[in-house]
Amino acid sequence: MPRPTPFDLFLAPLAADNFPRIRASLAAKGADPADRDAFLMDPEVITLLRELRGDDGLGDAMDQMVALLHQAYLAWDAGLILVPIPDQTVGALLAPEPPPEDDAEAPRAYYAQLPERRVWASVVEGEAPEPLDGCFVSGTTGDQVRVLGIFGLRPDRAGFSAAEVGGPRPSGLARLDGTPLFAPTLAGGSAAGLHSIAGEAELLELGWRTRPVAAQAASGAA
Repeated sequence: MPRPTPFDLFLAPLAADNFPRIRASLAAKGADPADRDAFLMDPEVITLLRELRGDDGLGDAMDQMVALLHQAYLAWDAGLILVPIPDQTVGALLAPEPPPEDDAEAPRAYYAQLPERRVWASVVEGEAPEPLDGCFVSGTTGDQVRVLGIFGLRPDRAGFSAAEVGGPRPSGLARLDGTPLFAPTLAGGSAAGLHSIAGEAELLELGWRTRPVAAQAASGAA
């Protein structure tokens, strides 16, 4: 059975009640859903964010909530395309040298799901590293993408950590300490076959590397 995604676990009821209204509202104005500024100015989105914020507000978590809502909407609007990364191929995906480029066009938005507890990152400063469940990737038809990593997702936790980064594909990316990209930073990580994301640029690079996999998955499902 496929592993539940953050959309399945937390967002499906919200989407069923609100996303069709947001789609109709954006379409009525001719707004591009991928334009975050236009998305956030939509009355239906404003109302939903007020409900999610509640009376106590979200403080520093508001940016993460905005990113999650927008990325989840784009994934829903694109058909909720799930791109599983098999355990046997994650090593090649995260090798120091990137996999070969693919000319096939990736879906405009999707969720790439990594094998459980294989990729780790320190998301919140001062707290323990968390495993990456996967990432929402959007804006894949141009030279800019947004990547929202979802960390620490597990059934016994009423939430997860999230980190978003966006931009063109990093050029000349290298770690300051000289270790290879995506090399494990956890003790014993190499022996356990683990990988780590060290910084925003590596998360962005990971998002870019999932595009050929997503393109293949989309063409196979067509």
